[in-house]
Amino acid sequence: MIERQIREYLLPYAFNAAVQAGAEIMKVARQNGKHAVKVKSDNTPLTIADRRAHDKIKEVLGTTRIPILSEEGRELNYDERKNWDIFWLVDPLDGTIEFLKGNNEFTVNIALMRDNECIGAIVYVPYLEKLYFAEQGCGAMLLEGIEPSENANYTDQEIRLRAKSLPLDCNRHDKFCIAVSRTHQTAETANYVEEISREHPNFEIIEQGSSYKFCLMAEGKVDYYPRTTVTYEWDTAAAELILVEAGGVVRSLPDHKPLRYNKRDLRNPWFECHRLR
Repeated sequence: MIERQIREYLLPYAFNAAVQAGAEIMKVARQNGKHAVKVKSDNTPLTIADRRAHDKIKEVLGTTRIPILSEEGRELNYDERKNWDIFWLVDPLDGTIEFLKGNNEFTVNIALMRDNECIGAIVYVPYLEKLYFAEQGCGAMLLEGIEPSENANYTDQEIRLRAKSLPLDCNRHDKFCIAVSRTHQTAETANYVEEISREHPNFEIIEQGSSYKFCLMAEGKVDYYPRTTVTYEWDTAAAELILVEAGGVVRSLPDHKPLRYNKRDLRNPWFECHRLR
């Protein structure tokens, strides 16, 4: 069964790929701003850290012989990938703008997709040494103190012995917490914040970069997150499963439908996230 393979075989590969990619990113981060920035076709930045993280993930996950759809390999033809029954969906460095600003709000995202649904997820925050993972129907977990390491070789047993279930009881809070992108805010975002704040007048705004916003929700620190600028499937797939398995929901805006994956156009619609418990 594929579920057993995830648990005993595929999840450790994704875990170690993320931690090793995090090590590559942190090496570049320590080079005092020398990031060799290029601009991609959608006018977003690409750094040497993106490329090194991509290469490391491709090296590690390539041994699974499962196809990889990565942000840094986005030009893959739809006709080639549309019939994949299983594949990896990867963002080697989510939050490149925050990485360039030096505020350390960036993540490594790896999703295992089956029939265009995420069934296994890893989100790693290298600077904070926090790693989140989830399996469809099995809950979401957090490991802390996972240092970026180019030699990471964790086993399934080691991963599970150290993991904490999400959400965390210690993150109960009185104020309604709303997360917004630190960089990508619009008038539409402000409108959605205003709308939900009418129901929760005692609210607090948290600005944060990358998919870490989903993870803060999964921990129980954040209750709502609207996004009204462009994101791509690799930005959300892994983080969405972690949030959903921790008791949250993600829906498109304004029609409130589930997000779809492996579309011809890899851009997501606007969306909002709610923590349900």
